[in-house]
Amino acid sequence: MMEHLQLACNGGVATVTLNRPDVRNAFNDEVIAEMTACFQDLGARGDVRCIVLAANGTAFCAGADLNWMKRMATYSREENLADAGALAEMLRVIYACPKPTIARVQGDVYAGGTGLVAACDIAVSSDTAGYCLSEVKLGLIPATISPYVIRAMGARAAHRYFLTAERFSAAEALRIGFVHEVVSADELDSKVAELVKTLVNAGPQAVRLCKKLVQDVAEQAITPALVQMTVEGIADIRVSPEGREGVQSFLQKRKPNWLPSA
Repeated sequence: MMEHLQLACNGGVATVTLNRPDVRNAFNDEVIAEMTACFQDLGARGDVRCIVLAANGTAFCAGADLNWMKRMATYSREENLADAGALAEMLRVIYACPKPTIARVQGDVYAGGTGLVAACDIAVSSDTAGYCLSEVKLGLIPATISPYVIRAMGARAAHRYFLTAERFSAAEALRIGFVHEVVSADELDSKVAELVKTLVNAGPQAVRLCKKLVQDVAEQAITPALVQMTVEGIADIRVSPEGREGVQSFLQKRKPNWLPSA
């Protein structure tokens, strides 16, 4: 039973919805624990082909909950290490989830909330959403979310927005590559549905391995070992049952067996 999240599964698509609109979907230790367990479970479920991360209310996620921050203010370093470790594990579980993930951003994203968006594979934003890495205003740094946010927006943009804590628009988030699509609020669901369809129609093993491929190859030096890894990767999937079925169905001009025949 989840207190702070809503979960709906339909047609291979799981939608996880942050449901604390009264606090702008800010997270605390309870939300972090629920989110971690939820993505671990969905990642292991055979009936789930992709996951949409959404939110209720006017904001997508405002970062850390104020009451949680008040508790953290009295924590020892050891307690802070444990607390930050739980947040880091949640982000890692989302990022490493074997199922493809889409962030459906309907409203503002602040501080730690940007980590949630960045940890997802694809991000679709409403054109009215605003973004802000506000930590330095509080004398803090966006340390735990940084591996994911820097991968998403690039180091150059991170230098600016980490240091200035400026609020930036959805259009700017698109320009720097932090989100993939910006649409009006009434087009948000249709754009997410369009992307979901492409993910569900693709080979499930291929999608899982492609996600891992990006994570393994991104920003790595092109060494003989990396090249050999890619050679083995394509050879392995070509001889796999799904790879053989995909190629044969293409050559035979029929649907692959992972799609409904009707």
